[in-house]
Amino acid sequence: MLNRKRQEKSIKVSETHRMNLQKNIQRRLEAARAIGDEALIRQLEAEANYIGLN
Repeated sequence: MLNRKRQEKSIKVSETHRMNLQKNIQRRLEAARAIGDEALIRQLEAEANYIGLN
């Protein structure tokens, strides 16, 4: 029972972390697009692909 609760907590933490990563990259992408920084946009898109957000 304790292991199951620990596993559920670990899954929840992982999901929260992934959501935070996605929100952060999305916010950074919007800022890069707003200023027209194509190099930064490509870099952020590559980062999102690398961590599996796309």
